[in-house]
This record gives sequence, structure tokens and C-alpha cells, in this order.
Amino acid sequence: MDATPRPTRRPLIDRTLAATATGYTWLPRRLRAGPDRVARTRLLGRPALAVRGPDAVRFFYDEHNVRRHGALPEPVRGTLFGQDAVHTLDGAAHRQRKRFFLPLLQADRIAGAVEQVTRAWDEAVPDWARRSRVVLFDEAAVVLTRGVHRWAGIPLADAEAAQVAADLVAMVDGFATLGPRHWRARRARGRQEERLARLVRDVRSGRTTAEAGSLLERAAGHRDTKGEPLPGEPLTARTAAVELLNVVRPTAAVTWFVVFAAHALHHRPEVARRLREGDPVFATAFAHEVRRFYPFAPFVGGRAARDLSWHGRSVPAGGVVLLDVYGQLHDEDLWGDPYVFRPERFQQHPAAGDELIAQGGGDPRTGHRCPGEGVVLGLLQALAVRLAHLEYEVPDQDLRISLRRVPARPRSGFVIGAVRPPGRPTAAAATAGTA
Repeated sequence: MDATPRPTRRPLIDRTLAATATGYTWLPRRLRAGPDRVARTRLLGRPALAVRGPDAVRFFYDEHNVRRHGALPEPVRGTLFGQDAVHTLDGAAHRQRKRFFLPLLQADRIAGAVEQVTRAWDEAVPDWARRSRVVLFDEAAVVLTRGVHRWAGIPLADAEAAQVAADLVAMVDGFATLGPRHWRARRARGRQEERLARLVRDVRSGRTTAEAGSLLERAAGHRDTKGEPLPGEPLTARTAAVELLNVVRPTAAVTWFVVFAAHALHHRPEVARRLREGDPVFATAFAHEVRRFYPFAPFVGGRAARDLSWHGRSVPAGGVVLLDVYGQLHDEDLWGDPYVFRPERFQQHPAAGDELIAQGGGDPRTGHRCPGEGVVLGLLQALAVRLAHLEYEVPDQDLRISLRRVPARPRSGFVIGAVRPPGRPTAAAATAGTA
């Protein structure tokens, strides 16, 4: 009889608190310890498998491997996405609900969003010029909120724009913490869901008329762009409000990227000069590099749909699977010099969907990649060009970006002063975001 003791696997220690406290660097550090960019850990009381790399992106977004239903923690559903949102669905239910968002992929709708947001920006700049100090983070949020409401056909009075913008920002700002930011996010979501649910009910009752073809009309009528009923039961007013928020809230989240763009232009004035030259190809490359270089989502997660194994590491069915977003966007094997801000990399090597995963991976039409990625990219291109043309001073302030804070942002919010409205951008520059 063989009495040699068999090696035992030590139980995994739950790392939820460490992930929360460490922020963006937690998962990359764990994956750095192994050669295959894969690691086992424990999160939210469950065994977890962490992966990274283009092949891992395809593995993660395959619904036979990883599912979203039941995967998002309640604190994230209660702040960022909302209950019964498209992000929480899988399979046929996910594909049916996704049809609500398909117009966001159309070039004319992207151009319409860019047009409305840049119009709101141009309206705001003269007011900034009359003030001695402007916090760009706060003002960009209001601009984006006004523009996306116009584009979606959602009424928004001037007097309520700042509060709605603050609520949309709060939802994003509070999803990754259980402190005061989290509770602000919950209250903000409750206010905005109620506002939009009331609007949907008013449209359905005839008290309010929705603009033909608008996203509001689609949510209230649950019909496609040709007026045909969408499959499935009509959305409840609350679910319709949740999905409308899942259009306007990510657009307001472009606030982070706008301020990151300002941060990059401040530290790389030669990049600002190139944006002013009006080359739309460079504007696209700049927008890609902002989304790659600056920290936004640390990782995304789902539940193992079955017993899974990746590069020799396993996780049981129902366990957590994590895709290391920040680590992949700063992977030396993919980017060469990942901690250098260099837009030219995307002129030399076009952005590949399974490499640049700032808005997720997979097919946006059927999978969980954000369908509004084209809108985000178009807005960032157009507003970066406007920032490059805008004359302003940057007073002394704390522009550090902590990787412990999720989502990260410059501590000062990027304060500018002595704003001077620019001349009109060249035609090529003005339309950079609509390409």
C-alpha cells in the first residue's frame, strides 16, 4: 500500500477586499506571477479564474463558456447597469433585448450623436470664457448630458441639466465601491429611473409625444426602426427607463475620456498641434490611444457556464471568470511600450477588436461588447479636436491619477481658466468624429 501523502491544494483566500483596495493593479500583479497570463483566485466567496489576451477574450465572450445572468453583483446592478438590464441577460433573451441598441451601430446615428454633443459644447464655451475658473470634468458632463438627451429625443430642461449630469456621473463613479460614492450612485439611479419611467408612461398614455424615430419612441413603443414590434413582451416602464439610462449613462461617461484627453494634450502639446492640423486618421488614432492608455474599467467578470479550464488552470461551473481589461491594455507583448502615450501606434497597427477591449470584446451586434462604442469613439474624436483648438490656461493643481480609485480620474477634475473661444475648426477637423 502506497503511504506517500498526496499533495493537497491549499484553499484559495478570498481577495475581494484586496481587489477593492488595490484597484487597477490588483489583477495584473496576480497574472504577472505566471507565464501564461492566467491565475486562480477567489472573489465574492467563489473560486475565480483570471485570464488575459486576445485568445482569452474570445474564450471569455463565448456564451458556452461564460454567462452574464446572475454574474453581476447586486451593487453593480443597483448603480451602473440597473436591474433586468441587457447586460444581465444571455442567449436569445440577450439578443432580443440587444435589438433595442442596434441603431447605435449605424453611421448616421453616430453622426447625429456627435452633431448634438458638439453643438452643446459650442454653446457652452462662451459661458466658460466669462468665468475665471472651469472644472472641465463637471462641464463636460453637462455638455454630454445635454447632447445625448437631444439625440435620444428625451426632453431635458436647462434648469435640470446639471443635476441629471451629476446623477449620471454618480452612477459610474460609485459602482466599484461600497462607501459614500456607492450610496450616492444608488440614489442617483433611483431618481433617474423614476424620471424616465414617468416619461415612458406619459408617452404611452399620450400626455407626451415622442419624436418619431427617437430612442424614446423605441423604448416606449418597443418597436424597431421600421415601426415593427420588437420580439418579446413590451418593456415595462421601469425596464424601458433602465435601457434608456444604458444609452445616456455611457455617453455621459465619456466625461472621463474627455478629461483624459485634456490631460494627454496638456502633457503632450505636440499632439495638440497634430490634432489642429485636421487629419481625421490621427484624430481616430488619438481617441483609440486615450481609451487604451488611461484607466477606466479594471476588469469584467462572468460566471462559468460549465467546468472550465484555461492553460491548465480550472474553475468549476458557477465560479467567477475575470477578464483583465487594464492589464491587457498595458500588455507589453501587445503594445511594445504600453506605458508611453503614443497615438501613432494605431496608425501603424489598426485597432483589433480582441486587443483593444476598452468597451469589451466580441461582436457588438450579438455579444456583450458595448454597442455604443462607435458613439464613444466618435464623441471622443470630435471633442478632442475641439479641445485642441480651444485656448485656455491650466493653473497649478493636482493632476495625479490614482490607480487605487475606480474609476480613476485626475484629482482636480482638470481645472482650466482664461478660456478664449477658438475660431471654427477646419472642415476636416470639425467632422473628425463622424468618420
